[in-house]
Amino acid sequence: MYFIDRYDAAMQLVDKLKKYRRENAIVLAVPRGGVPIGYFLARHLDFDLDLLMTKKIGHPLHEEYAIGAVGLEDIVIDERDDIPPEYLKEQTDLIRLQLKQQYKKFMGREAPADISGRTVIVVDDGVATGRTILVALKMLRQEQAAKLVVAVPVAAEEAAALLKQEVDDFICLYTPSPFYAVGKFYQNFNQVNDEEVMVLLQELNKRNTRRE
Repeated sequence: MYFIDRYDAAMQLVDKLKKYRRENAIVLAVPRGGVPIGYFLARHLDFDLDLLMTKKIGHPLHEEYAIGAVGLEDIVIDERDDIPPEYLKEQTDLIRLQLKQQYKKFMGREAPADISGRTVIVVDDGVATGRTILVALKMLRQEQAAKLVVAVPVAAEEAAALLKQEVDDFICLYTPSPFYAVGKFYQNFNQVNDEEVMVLLQELNKRNTRRE
């Protein structure tokens, strides 16, 4: 057991991220489990916080096999798969609508923060395969982030090796082997619900409004 809860995990990450305090940095948290991590990091290090909204597109014959992913504004498709364009458009439109509705529910606005020229720190409560974040990183590159950082408390060795190749800095406290599941490394790994996400984001937004 490495962490008491997500707060404990975030506090263990704080020292590793202090070097970015003087940069124009923004934390992008993966909902839902990554939001408490992002919230505590943003609060303690005075970073901006936004959500990393992406969802995979499943193969028409095998839904669990990802052929790409959709974000609020971008899309990444594996062109090696011969997929009908009609299917891609249908799935893209459907997924993007779902993401936009969820983003507005959580953040209270429709447009995500502009990350162009900024240091982007992607956070989650742990990484098992890394596939979702890998696709998201491609989108962030398209949005011209100046620097990409992934910061997680725990990750599988294979996932860590993949992510290291795609970012400017990969920060991970533990890469245990064997790796069973992210929750196995937390004493308290309660599911994060929509209400908790909204409370944390609203509290942080109020703080930022007062500071302005």
